[in-house]
Amino acid sequence: MAKFVLAGKADCPYYAKAELLADVLQRKLPEFHIHKICVHPSDWEKWLEDTCASHGWEHSCSPLVWRELTDRGGKGLLLGGFSDFLEHAQGYYGITSDMNSDLMQKISAENQQIKELCIEEEIHRQMSLRPLHIWISSALNPICYSLIPQLFSPGLFPGLPTFSLHLMDADGSEEMLQGLKMETEDLAQHQLHEVTVHSDQTRAFQEAHFIIFLDDLQPACESNDVQDDKDHTVNQVAERFRCYGQLIEANAQKDVRVIIAGDSFVNLKCSLLIENTPSVDPHNFVAMTTQLEYEAKTQLAQKLSVKTADITNVIVWGNISGSFHIDLQRAKVFRCDGAIWGPDGFSQQVLEMIYDGKWLQTDFMNLVHKHRTTISSKTNKATGISTTNGIMTILKAWNNDASPEDVFSLGVISTGQFGIPAGLVFSVPVSFRDGCWSVRSDVTVTDELRQKLNACADELKMERDTAARILKMHDGLQ
Repeated sequence: MAKFVLAGKADCPYYAKAELLADVLQRKLPEFHIHKICVHPSDWEKWLEDTCASHGWEHSCSPLVWRELTDRGGKGLLLGGFSDFLEHAQGYYGITSDMNSDLMQKISAENQQIKELCIEEEIHRQMSLRPLHIWISSALNPICYSLIPQLFSPGLFPGLPTFSLHLMDADGSEEMLQGLKMETEDLAQHQLHEVTVHSDQTRAFQEAHFIIFLDDLQPACESNDVQDDKDHTVNQVAERFRCYGQLIEANAQKDVRVIIAGDSFVNLKCSLLIENTPSVDPHNFVAMTTQLEYEAKTQLAQKLSVKTADITNVIVWGNISGSFHIDLQRAKVFRCDGAIWGPDGFSQQVLEMIYDGKWLQTDFMNLVHKHRTTISSKTNKATGISTTNGIMTILKAWNNDASPEDVFSLGVISTGQFGIPAGLVFSVPVSFRDGCWSVRSDVTVTDELRQKLNACADELKMERDTAARILKMHDGLQ
């Protein structure tokens, strides 16, 4: 069996003539087979150079013809150009070509037109398969092992059949990230287009549509001075998240959505990202309060002997990982064993069902503050499941229509609502609608609550000012 390969520029008349001769040979000779490679004129020089280099050939014009020695395991035998192919056909098979110049020009023009149409169709196909790019920072955080499988939940990203997952960890090793990549690929999910890993920041957040930050920076060494430890952590946070913001500005999609989770300086991280991404809408950055909100619900549920899911509309104000206030003015409890019972859907105000006001002011807040630490001390690891649940709750509400009755707590940039200083990232009650969040206006801020909000705002301003001072000093040293 004779198998030949014919390659040439789409607009080359001699490629057109060789193509016609090859078709005649294939029709008349049962053992003759031809494979054609039509290359766009703009790609021809590089394609020819690469092909010749890989085979050890020397050839400089279109077309290029070679014989594949498939039956003998060879790499291919160069025949040459059109004249060589014509001579071979005449000598071995007694067949020649009598195509005139006009027909050669006409066919070469058709070849180029068809090639350009094929390229356009391929570009359109690639665009139709355009994946959603999701980046996870600090991907070696144990939370990722529960988060990654949940990202494939049906309906989480409606209308997008595939996505690319990019795992980045600035403090991790390439080998460990490769292991996480292998485990992710082993999930065998149809929606997964690709997994990439990044142990440095050279390509961070390229084409990102969603970014999830799990970074929690710790003091470099143990110190007896709590303030020194805090200042050192603020220093790390300020430098890293300013850099992250600049990378988002340079590399990410302009409609990127960003969720910041973690146990330390969550509001500050969100604020630093917003400050360093001037071309991205500040409303696309949110600090996750949901985990803290659910931890408060758990304590209330235990007090009322109901399930955690039976508590709704708890509001968390302020600094998510610092001074915060839990507001129960809208909180409801369902299926509570009390003097009044009602049908399914019947609820009562939590403040009316908990008669122990002292417990709410002291023990309740202490239990919420210590809840995450208590879990970590028992498991010797971060609270992965509840963090994942909080992230998933926000993603579902943000990507899909949530009920207007649902109240979420979320760290977002203030525009002056409730007397909170504008530009401060502050946890407030929000609702989601049409893929956007909005601050709830139907919340009452009493004088007592305003005092607590002011205290939270003062702490956040202090953190922000400390970070700004550190960055200014750092810039002055460069």
